[in-house]
This record gives sequence, C-alpha cells and structure tokens, in this order.
Amino acid sequence: MSRGKAEAVYMQLKEQIQTLELTPGTKLSEVLIAEQVGASRTPVREAIRRLAREGLVRFRPGEVAQVAPISLRGVRALFEFRMILEPAAARMVTLDGIRQPELLKPFREISAELDEITELLDTAGREEVAPRFYRLTEQFDQAVIAACHNEPLATTIADQRGQSARLRRIAQSEPTRLRASLAEHRRMCEAILNGDPDGAAREQSNHLAESLDTIIRGLTSSIASTSDLDIEILPSA
Repeated sequence: MSRGKAEAVYMQLKEQIQTLELTPGTKLSEVLIAEQVGASRTPVREAIRRLAREGLVRFRPGEVAQVAPISLRGVRALFEFRMILEPAAARMVTLDGIRQPELLKPFREISAELDEITELLDTAGREEVAPRFYRLTEQFDQAVIAACHNEPLATTIADQRGQSARLRRIAQSEPTRLRASLAEHRRMCEAILNGDPDGAAREQSNHLAESLDTIIRGLTSSIASTSDLDIEILPSA
C-alpha cells in the first residue's frame, strides 16, 4: 500500500469532517470513497481506521463506518479533558519562556497580529476579519504544542485537535464569539509574554470554559431547530 496515498485520503477525509462537509452521521462507504479519490480500497480503509482512532469516525456492528455523531456528553467530556491538559501546557511554556526567551518569539508575533486584528475589527466587517483571526488561533495552539517541553502532554493535546476542530465551526456561528475569543487570546498571550504562569493557566482555562458554553448553546439550538447535524442527546454527567 502506498503510504502517500493513504495519507492523502486521510487528510482529505479529515478536512471534510472538520469543516462539516461530511456531517456527523454520514456513512463512509469504502467503495464510493475509493472511486471519488481515485484510490484502491486499502488506503481508504486505513484512513478510516486512523480517523476512528482519533474519535472522528465510529463503527457499528453490521454497518459501514460513519462520521462520529456529536453528543452533549461527549463535548463536555472533551472539554473537561482539555481543561486539564491545556492550562498545564500554558503554564509550562510560560515558565520555560522565562528561562529561554527565544521560545516566546511566536507568541510575540501572534500578540502583535492580535492587536492589529482588534483595531481592524472596529472598522472592517466580521467576514473580513474572521478567517485571519481563526488562522491565528490555530497558530497560537500550535505554538503552545511546539513550545511545550513535555512530549506526552504536547502529543495528547495535538491528538484532541481533530475532534475540537469541527466543534469550533459551531462556536464560530455565534456572531459575538469572535470579539470575545479575540480578547481571550490577547490575555493568554499577554500572560505568557509577561512571565505569569498562573495567569496563563487561568486565562487558558477561562477561554476553554467560554468556548464550551458557546458550543453547548450552538448544539442546543441545532437540536431545537431539527438541524441535519447528527447530535445525540446524552446525559452531561
């Protein structure tokens, strides 16, 4: 099997799932996907299994694979896990930045661009600013992962990103969230650059809590409006 072909199929399917082009509950036929991407079923099967390990695909006995549904319980569990991991990483990066200032270069660049976007938001429309800002939030997350010296912690955070990405699309649908998230990222950067590990951890935790609230509202609204998203109403406890 060509590893390059399997990787290409994996990346394509993952992108489609994260952007909700393939909505939760969509069945994934190996035959149809293979025809669409011009590959044999072997790399398609490997890509689907890899996505299943990341929680983006699930298998049901006697059925083909399907894009994993989104459950309220699952969302809460994911963010509870992230609230343990990511504040700890932010704290480590801040402490290491005090001893090794060169580690903070990406955060200085991100902070400067966040300031620019803040000014631009007052004069430009949300549609113009949003793509640039969300690319920058991705850069911030990747900078934390790259600067975190604890490899198991950094790897675990990176592994959760696939599930978080499609939830972020739901959070972005709330118009007021962009400005609030922008302010939260500025505070996170400021704490890291100022050598405030407690503040960095606190701001990271606050950002995740606010994001969770926004996503829950979005999911609840989707359920109420009978959205075509496959959302499971499971207990949050």
